[in-house]
Amino acid sequence: MTKSILITGCSSGIGYDAAHGLRARGWQVFASCRKIEDCARLRDEGFESPRIDYEDEASIESGLAEVLDATGGTLDAVFNNGAYAIPGAVEDLPRGALRQIFEANFFGVHDLTRRVIPVMRKQGHGRIVQCSSVLGFAALRYRGAYNSTKFAMEGLTDTLRLEMHGTGIDVILIEPGPITTKIRKNSQKPFEKWINWEDSARRTEYEKAFLPRLYDESGNKDTFELPPEAVTKKLIHALESKRPKPRYYVTTPTYIMGIAKRLLPTRGLDWLARRA
Repeated sequence: MTKSILITGCSSGIGYDAAHGLRARGWQVFASCRKIEDCARLRDEGFESPRIDYEDEASIESGLAEVLDATGGTLDAVFNNGAYAIPGAVEDLPRGALRQIFEANFFGVHDLTRRVIPVMRKQGHGRIVQCSSVLGFAALRYRGAYNSTKFAMEGLTDTLRLEMHGTGIDVILIEPGPITTKIRKNSQKPFEKWINWEDSARRTEYEKAFLPRLYDESGNKDTFELPPEAVTKKLIHALESKRPKPRYYVTTPTYIMGIAKRLLPTRGLDWLARRA
């Protein structure tokens, strides 16, 4: 029988590539997006594309209902991929910024996951795959909002994996490093909304290094940056292996930071992170 998967955040980047890659392997792919116009575009490409916005609880409920109606009430896998960033120094992050990004990157992911678990329990199997990041276990400067949501995701996912043992439901983390996506461009509006950099004690740092990078339109890639296909490759193993790994690293920086986290004292890790 054809296996089914719900993927969030499919408008571009990792989710878009995963949707195409899994459909090519015979999966029934529900490629969800936050915006209606992106769902329409994916439907034109032949996908079933329910609208799911992690910040909108009603869309999570209706989007999953649409999926289950199409499958007859079953779902083999979910890939919680949708996320965004609010770049800026921690001291410049207002409370509202953290509240909003946690709604999207953490609470919404948890909401969808909880709704999927009873379906998987009933059918006796399932794969819950969470797209975390190297920033889910190794922090970098000016990424505090994103770091904190991914650290939280990792803690909750590790707990869920322990609790789901023996149920037939596998819970898996994928931890990419630098991947070619639109996350930097998509970070510009949240930054402009929430970060008052002009009145920041770090204004000079913003002007000299941060802003040129954030608004760089040259298309230059980061060191060790890989295309989204690198994530799809790990996702395929996570979904199709009889014994999937609990976590999958993607990109050289993720492996480096994973090793450094185990071997270096905190001050050594801080030294390395300041130079990243």
